[in-house]
Amino acid sequence: MSKPIVAIVGRPNVGKSTLFNKLIGERRSIVEDIPGVTRDRIYGETEWCGKKLTLIDTGGIEPKTDDLILSQMKLQAEIAVESADVIVFLCDVRTGLTAADRDVAVMLKKSGKPIIPAINKCDRVGSLPFEYYEFYELGFEQEPIAVSSVHGSGTGDLLDAVIAAIPDADFAEEEDDSIKVAVIGKPNAGKSSIINRFVGSERLIVSSIAGTTRDAVDTLVENEYGKFTFIDTAGIRRQSKINDKIEKYSVLRAHMAVERADVCLIMVDANEGVTEQDERIAGIAHEAGKASIILVNKWDTVEKDNRTVNEYTKRVYEALGYMQYAPLLFVSAKTGQRVPNIFEHIQYVYNQTQMRISTGMLNDVLGDATTRVQPPSDKGKRLKIYYMTQIRTAPPTFVIFCNNAELFHFSYQRFIENCLRETFGFRGTPIKLIIRQKGEEVPDA
Repeated sequence: MSKPIVAIVGRPNVGKSTLFNKLIGERRSIVEDIPGVTRDRIYGETEWCGKKLTLIDTGGIEPKTDDLILSQMKLQAEIAVESADVIVFLCDVRTGLTAADRDVAVMLKKSGKPIIPAINKCDRVGSLPFEYYEFYELGFEQEPIAVSSVHGSGTGDLLDAVIAAIPDADFAEEEDDSIKVAVIGKPNAGKSSIINRFVGSERLIVSSIAGTTRDAVDTLVENEYGKFTFIDTAGIRRQSKINDKIEKYSVLRAHMAVERADVCLIMVDANEGVTEQDERIAGIAHEAGKASIILVNKWDTVEKDNRTVNEYTKRVYEALGYMQYAPLLFVSAKTGQRVPNIFEHIQYVYNQTQMRISTGMLNDVLGDATTRVQPPSDKGKRLKIYYMTQIRTAPPTFVIFCNNAELFHFSYQRFIENCLRETFGFRGTPIKLIIRQKGEEVPDA
């Protein structure tokens, strides 16, 4: 059984993301004093009185709006309410009870879920502001709880009320054994669309407006291939084009999503090919040592003949010369073309990055490699390689001990890496080689 889900909902700019960040103890949701900053559902975890909860931060609900993004934000909040065990309805004491608050309250009551009204921005110590008492008019069974999402006051009372509303049987523990998959790429490459295709529902906001996704969003998918947690990320733009503060946070989130991931799906727009920006984005995954798959999306829109796939593949690998190890798939999020194949590839490259090779087998490969191509020499000094051992996985990392690290040229390291790949595969994952002179300490595994 999964952890109970608590959705934080309310109209825009009442402090939902600040409260969410305070409760989970990290800055995951973007916080900015601009309505509509949080657009999708953001997930996090917290623990209170020894009981673990999953929290959802939602975009602000505008009950009556014709705006495309705002209406989709409302839809996302409604989906969060539907999936939640308890709802925290956050209001703002400074603006007092508004007509929009009343409309949201009516919507929430229809859900039939336990609702905890929380009145935010009660920042002053001492007596509560007069406006706080207005919120009793909403008529919830639970009396309003005064909180300050900035200072954290009242959050203990809030969590007590949440715990009290959930039956003890719902707190059964479950290990998260899913593969974490970050979906990265330029704005409008189809990242949210591909996840919606995986899930089969409008899980993420999808529109043709570049930059719609601003936060990293987690989506759990379980099917015959296994369990996967997909992390949708804000599209990564060229640094010089990142002007507003919110988008800078979004790029940071994308980097953080890659760090959290086991596997990265690198989305490339088939109509644009691999751009300089795609190279930079792929480099983030490569430098982080993550197993990766290159997805060429929108393949349904490309005119093709019998040479198109081979020529396109060649161009992709020429542009991403450092990622020759990554499998390449031509897909369409719109039509579903080859989308099921992605799950098999994720499972495969994940297994490859977790592979561990015995020291004996490694040194057999090393001996064969040095026989085929003699180690380099310089000014009469020849490189002697003593032995190799694997110290960690994800990415597979090997320490090679030799007589002189300076003689171990990059080209020879690449040769050894290619020999490892020829023998053991390691498809989809970077390999890290650490060169040490005999007597130096082995890095911690």
